[in-house]
Amino acid sequence: MKDARDLGPLERFITEEFVRSSGPGGQNVNKVATAVQLRFDLEAATLDPEHAARVRALAGRRLGADGVLRIEARRFRTQEKNRRDARERLAALLDRASTPPRPRRPTRVSKQAKLRRREDKRRQGRAKALRRKVARHEDP
Repeated sequence: MKDARDLGPLERFITEEFVRSSGPGGQNVNKVATAVQLRFDLEAATLDPEHAARVRALAGRRLGADGVLRIEARRFRTQEKNRRDARERLAALLDRASTPPRPRRPTRVSKQAKLRRREDKRRQGRAKALRRKVARHEDP
């Protein structure tokens, strides 16, 4: 995986904003803006179209209609750790999207499996037939 602090030429498409974090933490939460909102402009980034399409698919609801990918990190108490966390998550997402998925090869049901299935159906049908009421035939 890429080093999160060095995203290379993609660095210029990243903007960060520090906001107050929610949750426990006492006065620290109320005073210090430790959470980071990282924005990555996917539309402006110089990714090849297939890679960008895979990033869009993996991003899900983190990708806005404006083509900006938003990652929010508030797991840690310090700005630097949250900043590193957000960048690592972005790098992981870009890394995961860089490898195309393996094409699915359709499988076929074997002849033996088809025969077994039909035999099982026959056996089940016979068992159910034996549970039915026997019809009486009266001779005149």
